[in-house]
Amino acid sequence: MFRSATARAFGAARRYSTAPPAAPKSSNAPLYLMGAGCVGLGAYIFMFRGEALAPKQEHSPLDPDNFKDFKLKKIIPYNDNTSQFVFELPNNEASLLPVASMLLVRASDPAALKDKKGNPVIRPYTPISPSDHKGELVFLIKKYDTGNASKHIHDLKEGETLALKGPIVKFPYKANEFDQVALIGGGSGITPLYQIANHALADKNNTTKFKLIFANVSPKDILMRESLDDLKAKYPNNFDVVYVVDKGDANWTGPTGYITSDLIKQHVAPPSLQDKVKVFICGPPPQVASIAGKKAGMKQGELGGVLKELGYTEEQVFKF
Repeated sequence: MFRSATARAFGAARRYSTAPPAAPKSSNAPLYLMGAGCVGLGAYIFMFRGEALAPKQEHSPLDPDNFKDFKLKKIIPYNDNTSQFVFELPNNEASLLPVASMLLVRASDPAALKDKKGNPVIRPYTPISPSDHKGELVFLIKKYDTGNASKHIHDLKEGETLALKGPIVKFPYKANEFDQVALIGGGSGITPLYQIANHALADKNNTTKFKLIFANVSPKDILMRESLDDLKAKYPNNFDVVYVVDKGDANWTGPTGYITSDLIKQHVAPPSLQDKVKVFICGPPPQVASIAGKKAGMKQGELGGVLKELGYTEEQVFKF
């Protein structure tokens, strides 16, 4: 098309140059050439810069008020009891989840998964995929013998669906609100902590320094270790991680046992920084209770445990 338009333009110019000088008719060649050039430029922009011209997504495919079914696209095993579950988002859209937030999960057929009282089992889970990740929503889920929801999810086959509702904002994270952030986690409690760190560190204007203390049963049980090590390598001045295990193997050189007051004093910014320090914690209830006091259901509950003993205040600590 572009070639024929250009050929016609040059043909018109040639006929005009052989016409008698007295002819008053002017040439349309410049207009033809300009038109062909505009068409070519438009095609270039469309082909190579289509994404920039695409309309900005304004709404999430998720629904905060109703459960919606999403198809399980693929399962990526992580270890013997944990896998990544990748769900398909329609129209290649992103989740647009605010940080930090979670989703409620239920069986697509509510009757297929009920508790002892006959009510549908509903559990909160935090995605690990970035909020702007297009077309997919990724969960890292550990299977527990006593966890009916986790067992149901692990029994799903690719192509089947799971009902999701949300997001539910847990903590409205703001860039550079704190100078120092401590993330204390255990097991699958890493997911909301990773969501915060991954989101904040990706911001080129971030100045907050993050320190993660992450406890697991053994070295092989450390979830997302590759992703966490990648963050440390990519942002060495703003992110550090300390792995703690109950019992190390022959090659283990890190701390073992519980997360103690000495370990926290060694790695976490002091409470004297006041509103410039924040401590986020997520893990098994006994761990949360020993470090920061019990949660009161969905509410924070009183601050207790090691953090209270060290002088931290309720305003400085958040329990997921």
